[in-house]
Amino acid sequence: MQVILLERIGRLGQMGDVVNVKDGYARNYLLPLKKALRATKENLTVFESQRSQLEANNLEHKKEAEAVSAKLEGKVFVAIRSAGDTGQLYGSVSTRDIAEAITAGGFTMDRRQIVLDRPIKTLGLHDITVALHPEVSVKVSLNVARSEEEAEKQARGEDVTMVKDEAPEIETFNPDDAFEDGAAPAGDDEADAS
Repeated sequence: MQVILLERIGRLGQMGDVVNVKDGYARNYLLPLKKALRATKENLTVFESQRSQLEANNLEHKKEAEAVSAKLEGKVFVAIRSAGDTGQLYGSVSTRDIAEAITAGGFTMDRRQIVLDRPIKTLGLHDITVALHPEVSVKVSLNVARSEEEAEKQARGEDVTMVKDEAPEIETFNPDDAFEDGAAPAGDDEADAS
């Protein structure tokens, strides 16, 4: 399906570009969120008449996003999750969880603005990209910990996971140590004689 983009969309095009996209992507995402119009002659004329207004709105939203970006840059947010001794989470941290943590930190955020390259499944500090506008993104840190105390330790750079090498050593049983003076059990003498 051919659509006219009403805003810049990453890896697709700029505002005003006529692009081919899959029907489902257009029907389920671009058209309902008013990010595009179907590419018809009527819509092309409507777009050209509204182009200057759309560009002005885009510029205004971009300035607002840059202002929020300056306040949000480098902030650290905490997410408390259950995890095993090795630091592996029971589950993962989703974009919704990250958006809630940022919102609790005083910034209004939608889960669709969070960009995750890979799922977060371990304790520690993770860099997160937040797309405030199609042309403005900012990096924040997410501190995933089991408690507030662990979050503070991780922020200082301490490791809170128990590595297998640090596990308490278990004493092994050696059968030779069970006999006094190196005396062998009675059954072994008979086996040596034959």
